Amino acid sequence: MSNFSPVTRRKFLRTSALSAAGAILLKGCAGNPPEPGGNNASSSQQAANLSPEMQPETTAIKLGYIPIVEAAALVVAKEQGFFAKYGMTDVELSKQANWASARDNVTIGSEGGGIDGGQWQMPMPHLITEGIITNGRKVPMYVLAQLNTQGNGIAVAPIHEGKGVTLDISQAADYIKSFPSTNGRKFKAAHTFPNVNQDFWIRYWFAAGGVDPDTDIDLLAVPPAETVQGMRNGTMDAFSTGDPWPYRIIAEDIGYMAGLTSQIWQFHPEEYLAIRADWVDKNPKATKALLKGLMEAQQWIDENNNRATAVKILAGRNYFNVPVDILDAPYKGNYKMGDGKAEVKDINMGPLYWKDGKGNVSYPYKSHDLWFLTETLRWGFHKDQISDLDTAQKIIDKVNREDIWREAATEAGFTADIPASTSRGVETFFDGVTFDPQNPQAYLNSLAIKQV
Repeated sequence: MSNFSPVTRRKFLRTSALSAAGAILLKGCAGNPPEPGGNNASSSQQAANLSPEMQPETTAIKLGYIPIVEAAALVVAKEQGFFAKYGMTDVELSKQANWASARDNVTIGSEGGGIDGGQWQMPMPHLITEGIITNGRKVPMYVLAQLNTQGNGIAVAPIHEGKGVTLDISQAADYIKSFPSTNGRKFKAAHTFPNVNQDFWIRYWFAAGGVDPDTDIDLLAVPPAETVQGMRNGTMDAFSTGDPWPYRIIAEDIGYMAGLTSQIWQFHPEEYLAIRADWVDKNPKATKALLKGLMEAQQWIDENNNRATAVKILAGRNYFNVPVDILDAPYKGNYKMGDGKAEVKDINMGPLYWKDGKGNVSYPYKSHDLWFLTETLRWGFHKDQISDLDTAQKIIDKVNREDIWREAATEAGFTADIPASTSRGVETFFDGVTFDPQNPQAYLNSLAIKQV
């Protein structure tokens, strides 16, 4: 068992102008306040034979989620009985209205009416730990598992079809940069919350094509519903988005897909499970029980013959509240791209949860945390608090608890899938750029467009 050091609970609730900017809106769940998820498990698993040493200290935890495919393993673990199998019989999944709400709710914790942790874009747990996005109030978090890989893309408004605004925009860079003179405004693009995953994906895409996202365009944090309306009426040009939005954007003639994030960086880190450190420190056995249930759910989803059932669970009224066919295509790896591009038909290009072509999906590689914080440095985000790579590494070592993941996987018997190292090694992007976690400075030096 790990020796978890105690931390002090800090209570804080911040009202932020970014709340609207961080919204994730799907049909039927726009503007919802945090609410409980579904009922008890609809398909009970046989209870694990838990020794007294493995009995969780508590059976209850409240986890926040956003109704997108990154939350799938949490939902399945509850509804299919995987959490309950390991003694976590009272897991509550609380739908969050947006990322800002999730941030605010974790700062107050479940005892204050908020949440204990849940699903996060990266590096939100690190930023919350340091008080960077909580108005200086530090709420230590532990990153415990990666929830999925892929399942995202860059959508573009239909007015740009045939202009070369596709995966490689190098031939369209002048077209994009000339917008002020030809359209009276800059090319406008959006993501759902600043300085995290979706912001990083679209920034990387623009910069790889020779477009500076800080000076050549307007890049904003905008709620998806507002973004989609802008794409319809011609005032919004591009959108960094996650499933099930890519399917809807094509099906509803909102625009086309310039590229999938699986094309930008195949098998990339996506969203993560992170929980308040004080909860984990108080409940180390319950934490591992939760992880075991999550791991089994991730394995279950990746079985092809389970995906139709998973889609029905996720699409249900208690969770995503969307038509089944909106989720069915991405879970088969089928993406209509539009703009004359061939349809993607490869399950390995859609969301995966347990294993992918590079190794284990669930394991929280520290090398991936390092990429997110290296990109934070690249774009000059939070430069007063994260000033250099040494500082970034210290934060990672404090927040990333891959050791707990390893203990849980070992106890559950998943030893064959435990990575040999907390680094996945050199990562390669679609433009040929490589990130070596042993030398992140070389990666920074190689980038032509940056703010450092």
